[in-house]
Parts: sequence; structure tokens; C-alpha cells
Amino acid sequence: MTTYAIGDIQGCFHAFQALLTRIQFNPKLDQLWLVGDLINRGSGSLEVLRWCYAHQDSLKVVLGNHDLHALVVAGGFVRAHKGDTLDALLAADDGHGLLDWLRHQPLAYQDEPYPGEQYLMVHAGLLPQWTTEQVLSYAAEVEAALQGDNYLFFLANMYGNLPNTWSEKLKGIDRLRVITNAMTRLRVCTEQGAMDFDFKGELPDIPEGFIPWFDVPNRATLDTQVVFGHWSALGLQHRNNVYSLDTGCLWGGQLTALNLETKDIIQVQSHPLDKPIKIKRKT
Repeated sequence: MTTYAIGDIQGCFHAFQALLTRIQFNPKLDQLWLVGDLINRGSGSLEVLRWCYAHQDSLKVVLGNHDLHALVVAGGFVRAHKGDTLDALLAADDGHGLLDWLRHQPLAYQDEPYPGEQYLMVHAGLLPQWTTEQVLSYAAEVEAALQGDNYLFFLANMYGNLPNTWSEKLKGIDRLRVITNAMTRLRVCTEQGAMDFDFKGELPDIPEGFIPWFDVPNRATLDTQVVFGHWSALGLQHRNNVYSLDTGCLWGGQLTALNLETKDIIQVQSHPLDKPIKIKRKT
């Protein structure tokens, strides 16, 4: 059995299938870890989600901000954005069931696919004061809200940039929002963990006073191998025990797989049928 972690697909179904061919994926033997943002912006959101649902026994998935956005749009709480590609999914006969399956995926996942090789997977980032155990515990709080009977209340109140710092004293929707924002939207923060959500650029352009979340000194998860995506402008990175796998397939870049045993990197180029966005700005 081989386990691969794959960066943000974002509805790029054809590139995803090409990558599966490249790694000779066998659903009866192999496992895929998908770092979130399965859907939206590429032309094949419905096809990606159908494939994932059909192969769910071979997948481990964490939710990304675009996945959560699809749930909020489907719930009628916000209108679709201009660049969204959710219409086919929302109109499909099986769309509700697919989104319901998506809603039941975690925000964070940890496992040891190979002896001595334990990984923690999250879509975006981790606040510096959180231990691995706390990450999983806090993620479970959001998962309970998202999967519970009152999940529509959570979706209706999920959006917002505040609070932007963590406190164990936080309660209710403020607490859930900070956890969700950190795990699905975080790129940079202060050394104290105050999050900035406006910055989406490259490392040399980070605003003064902020640093990448994984470069915070004495980060509590420093000894944990973390696999994440989200930051396409960051690109492929491996340092400080973290693996950044969003290599901008949606933006005409590559779709990337990481062999979690050998650390080998396998990539395919974006596919024209996925209608990649040929502009510099990355989200």
C-alpha cells in the first residue's frame, strides 16, 4: 500500500485524473490524503466530488475554505462569487448527498501510514500555541457543530475575520470561528498568533510584523510533520517539518502528490479542460 498526500484540487478534475494515472493509483491498495479545497474555481467540481464519494474508502479528506464556502452557498447564506464553479454541483440530482458527505469530513486528521512516519493534515495552518492534541480536539468542536442537527446555524455565522486571536476563554460561535479560520484560511500571523487574512501573496511580500504560521519560533507543533495546502503563492515547500502542497494547479501551475513514505514528489501540469485561471493573483 502506498499513501499519497495531494494538494488543492479545486475542481481540476482532468489534472487530478492525470495525477492518479501518473502515480498508478490503485483504490484497492493505495490511500490518498486530500488537503482540502476539493472543489470550486476549476470546471469539474461536480466530477471531483463524485469521484471522491465513489472512492471514499481510499481517501482521507480535510475541509478547506472553498469546501466550506460551497456549503454556505448551498445553504443560501451567501450568493456564489463571480469566479465560483458550483452551479452544476448545486443543480445535480446527487448534489445534496455529495455536499452532505462533504459536510461530514474533518478539519484535521492525524495518522501514521508508515511506522515512524506520523503526519497531521490540515488545509491551511495551525496557531503557534496549539499542540497536536489540541489541534485535533479543537477541530472536533467544529466538526461536531458542522455535523450536528443545528449545522445551519454554524454555517450562517461562520464567516468573519474576528476574533483573530485564540483564547481558551472563547465560547460559542467566536470560538468555532477562530478554529475554523486558523485551519482553513491561515497563512501568516504574529509571533503571538494574531491572524491576518488579507495577505495572499509570496514570502517576500509578507506585511511587517507577520510571518508564515510555520515559521513562528517555538511553535507547539514543531515536532509534528504537518501536510497542508491553501497557500498557492507559497508553492511547494518542505521545511520546519511542514509540507506545503498547493502548487497552483488552478492557476496554470501543477497538481502535486507527496509519497508519505519516501517523500518523493510527483506532479502533473494543469489541464486546459479544467479551465485554469491565467492570472497572477492567487487565493
